[in-house]
Amino acid sequence: MNEASTPATSRPPNMRLGTRQSPLAMAQAEETRRRLCAAHGWDQSAVELVPVRASGDKIQDRPLADIGGKALWTKELDQWLTEGHIDAAVHSMKDVETLRPATFAIGAILPRADRRDVLIGASSIRGIPPGSKIGTSAPRRAAQLLLHRPDCQIVGIRGNVATRLAKLQAGEADVTFLAAAGLERLGQHGVGTPLSLDEWVPAAAQGAIGVECRAGDERVINWLDAINDTASQAEVLADRALLEALGGTCHSPIAVNSEYQDDQIAMRAVLYSPDGANHVEARAEFAATDFAAVKDVARDLLARATVNIRMHFGGEG
Repeated sequence: MNEASTPATSRPPNMRLGTRQSPLAMAQAEETRRRLCAAHGWDQSAVELVPVRASGDKIQDRPLADIGGKALWTKELDQWLTEGHIDAAVHSMKDVETLRPATFAIGAILPRADRRDVLIGASSIRGIPPGSKIGTSAPRRAAQLLLHRPDCQIVGIRGNVATRLAKLQAGEADVTFLAAAGLERLGQHGVGTPLSLDEWVPAAAQGAIGVECRAGDERVINWLDAINDTASQAEVLADRALLEALGGTCHSPIAVNSEYQDDQIAMRAVLYSPDGANHVEARAEFAATDFAAVKDVARDLLARATVNIRMHFGGEG
């Protein structure tokens, strides 16, 4: 984390931090506020949380990819940020579309939490009963599960953590997946079985909280810089660079795990066909700022991918 911080002043800045209204989003905004106040010596009242109900929270009966994609998580906050109603917006980085308006800047990536998925309803992928209904609307999770367990049936369920657990309890599905980071931030420890990163590759930027602001707002950029975590930022930017190079969308089954150490990124990326019948994997190590190397990974994956994988990506080849 950057060491710089601004000294406390007698006049609080009254920073307005936009967030979605879901319990997890509010917990992430609270964490952001705590880190800002600790870094700058502010009182909690210096940062106001401004909740908005996002379109993605309003529509929960259809897969996200069918109703507008990741923009449904960001468009209301984008509008408020553009119009000056908020100074910054807190996002789960895995839910932020890859290409963002040039008028915005990612001012901070907070220290990344557990990036693993948690299996709910069974003790392991192998231990899922034959023919089980797997509740997920994420193409990555569906394809990865079908790769290992083609005997299972995918049923679409969406909603926040509590909603998905309730749907499981109601029998709409036998098994589902949740992000370990989300459970941790909600204080739900010991729920389900975390899946090993060797066995199960996460979504791009999973477990990372990002804070976005207006690109020209130097005051807010300076505030956010004090809570930016260099390692987490490098991992998130590498993951997002791969998505951009692949032309990935909400319909694209892709898993990627980038790990930062000593200014280097170790990346593992896997592309799947939606039915899990085919997959292609690449591993690479490169300097944290070497985005040309990320493009090389994308080109390699697409060159080796089968047609039923490649048709779901639009990146350069």
